Amino acid sequence: RLGCKVDVDHEKNLVIIDVPQTPAARADYDLVRKLRASINVLGPLLTRVGRAEVALPGGDAIGSRGLDFHIQGLTDMGAQIHSEHGYIIATAKKLTGCKIELPFPSVGATENLMTAAVLATGTTVIENAAREPDVVDIGEFLISMGAKISGLGTTTIEIVGVSELKPTTHATLPDRIVAGTWAFAATMTLGDIQIINGRTDHLEMPLEKLVDAGAIITKEKTGFHIKMDRRPSSFDVATLPYPGFPTDLQPMAISLNAIANGTALITENVFEGRFMFVNELLRLGAKVQVDGHHAAVTGIEKLSSAPVVATDIRAGAALVLAGLVSDGVTLIEDGYHIDRGYPDFASELQKLGADVARG
Repeated sequence: RLGCKVDVDHEKNLVIIDVPQTPAARADYDLVRKLRASINVLGPLLTRVGRAEVALPGGDAIGSRGLDFHIQGLTDMGAQIHSEHGYIIATAKKLTGCKIELPFPSVGATENLMTAAVLATGTTVIENAAREPDVVDIGEFLISMGAKISGLGTTTIEIVGVSELKPTTHATLPDRIVAGTWAFAATMTLGDIQIINGRTDHLEMPLEKLVDAGAIITKEKTGFHIKMDRRPSSFDVATLPYPGFPTDLQPMAISLNAIANGTALITENVFEGRFMFVNELLRLGAKVQVDGHHAAVTGIEKLSSAPVVATDIRAGAALVLAGLVSDGVTLIEDGYHIDRGYPDFASELQKLGADVARG
């Protein structure tokens, strides 16, 4: 839709993108509504084309997750932005570098502002920037294209604008949340699996919690190995921006603690709506009490099957894990949420011996 030529080789996990000199400036609602990260085209289009029309994003409904940080930062760089008929309309003859202090280390805002700043005039400094490996990966990708960026992985990122970027080849990072999900799955099901390409250095806090639960984790050249041979012990979790415990693995922590020995306190500090899926977990017999941004989880030995609904990607994955340790057959509706974050999840589980079918 933006005028790019995209070739995808699924066997090689390869994507080749050929971008025209002047891409189209409009990201339509029918595509944007399916993926919240679509808002990340706002900054690049604005800095390259001088105009961007991006539908207000969809994706998971797990909190207010406003776009104020994105819009304020781009406005500080000289953009004129307003909303019209469900679209964000942004224009700028030329963005100008400036100092931007984010009220919260938002991954999306950091990425959007960084990608906008690489072609801006002058120097942009992003304070309280997100430190996630994903942000570092995008920054390194831009550097390989000729961008001048320093401070990646710290709270202060400095970008000196350049006149143009050049094509490059880049290998993306393995998805740490997917790797973490598999680690939780192994711990819950008393599994013994090797997670190929899993980066333990990107999952330090979650893996520490799984060790507390009783898992044995061994770092290997090709990833890491995780083994569990007893009922998990409960553990407390408080979500925080990286390098803290990721909010995207919080639902898995609740599912695990639902069958653990003891009581755990889960504190959600990032997205206020992340506990929405707890009502579905209660249908499986879990003992969870939610009070504001806290949830107390008392483990029971076995969950019981019931029909449940996936409310977002991570909630859906957490319900699948809960279904694996429930008696009977658990039916998860709205499984398309899971597909957005876990391609071939059912078939991969089948390879590990799970009795899972995709409807």
